[in-house]
Formats: sequence, C-alpha cells, structure tokens
Amino acid sequence: MTATATVRADCAADPAGALTFDLAPAATAPGPEAVLLLRRRGAAGTTVRLPLTSTAPGRLRAVLPPSADVPEGRWDAYMEEPGSEHTLTVLPGLRDLRALVDRTPDTGTATIRSRVPYPTLDGRLALRAWVRAPHAEAGAIRVGPSGMSAEGELYGVEAGEGAVLEARLPGEPARVHRVPLTTSGQPGGGFAFTLPYAPLADGPVTGERLWRLWVIPSAGAKAVRISRILDDVWSREKTFVYPGRPVADGVLATPCYTAANDLCVRLTPPTA
Repeated sequence: MTATATVRADCAADPAGALTFDLAPAATAPGPEAVLLLRRRGAAGTTVRLPLTSTAPGRLRAVLPPSADVPEGRWDAYMEEPGSEHTLTVLPGLRDLRALVDRTPDTGTATIRSRVPYPTLDGRLALRAWVRAPHAEAGAIRVGPSGMSAEGELYGVEAGEGAVLEARLPGEPARVHRVPLTTSGQPGGGFAFTLPYAPLADGPVTGERLWRLWVIPSAGAKAVRISRILDDVWSREKTFVYPGRPVADGVLATPCYTAANDLCVRLTPPTA
C-alpha cells in the first residue's frame, strides 16, 4: 500500500492511559470500515487497527485503550480503507498529553505500558510504545565531581538482599561494574545508588563507551533495565543533557539517555 494523501489528527491522553485520535476532515469521506492503522517500523506485517467512528460532520475518532496489545517500538500512523490500495498519511495536530506527565502506577503493577504520540522529523504522526515487565523508572539524577547519584522506582519487583546497580558494556560481557543499591525501607519500590566514574574508565578509552545501567533487585535475580518512560517525552537522547566530568587522561564521563530513554553513562576520549 502507498500513501497518496494526508489527514491531520489531534491526540489526547487520559489518566488511565487511553489515547484518543480525532481526525480532521479529509478530502473525501472515508467508507464505514475505515480504520486508523498503526504500523510498526522494522517489523513487516505488524499492525494495529483501530476502528474509526464519526463524531461530527467530517470528523472521525479512534481510541487506543490501555489494554491494547502494542509491542514495544515505534509505530507510524495511517488511515486505511479496507479494500483500497492506498492509505492516508496522518499528520500531527494538537497533542494534549498532560495526563502522561509524572505518572505513578502502583509499584505492584507487573507490566508497565507507556505510549507517547509524537511528530517525526519529516512531519508525520507516530507513536512510541514501551512494554517493560518488570521496570525500573529513573528519577532525579545528580552529577557530582567524580560520579553520579540517581533515584528511581521499581515496578513489578521488590529490592531485597544483595540488590545492586550494574553497569554493563555491550559487546564485552566481562566488563561489568557493580555498586550497592539502597532502598528507603518503606512500602513501595524506591531505590537509589551512587556510581563512581573511575572504574568505568579502567583501561585505554580509544573510542566512545556507552555503559548501560541495570538494577539487580536481589542476589541471583533477573536484571531490570533503568529507563524513564512514565511521562510525555518520547526521546530524551538530545533533550535531557547532563554535564560531563573528567575522569582520567582527558576522558569525559557523562550521564545520558538513549533514543529509547534508557539510562547510560557515556565515556568519550579526549578530542584530538
């Protein structure tokens, strides 16, 4: 199918996690079986179809309920009429995502689902979806002279004896650094840690290193990735910027987020 025309959609989120898409009038009225089509990038054939209903003359609405099965990834939005060879590209209109800001699900929630509509670089409407079970939500981050401290919240799992923060270097399974994880001792999944930079810079740093941060809730437990996904920010990579600190031999250590909102520490060698 090819997109030959466009339609604009306003988006609104409610506190329960539902997303409502209100489509503006199209050039021609769609048929009664038209749907809002979400197509997952990099996964041919993976789609979610949401029925469109008329709410006013020339206005259509689709609702993505919190319970909908939307696997983690980036999804592009189209309007489709069954039987047609063409789809309409959906452009972003107004986005009212206030209900997504600073969400605090019950810490016993087994699976955290987060969906954030956003405009792509080329001006289309897309959806960023996360599915984490369990999940470690990053909170406040403080940058010190020789390391970083952070707080967070665990969902779907509790921290116990032997809980640690683990920094991993992808592609080098032997490169792991651990520091103790502290908890408040109160009901809930709050945790905190302090991570010094010096051990991460051990050995020659000739290229960029991206240490990924995980919580090990207790001795022998499965690792839980630390991310920040419970708000309306679809990508923190370039918008949440922290100061770097010199470590050794001109190497700079900087807390950062990836494009998927996963928390890391980036090491960069001295510039030439």
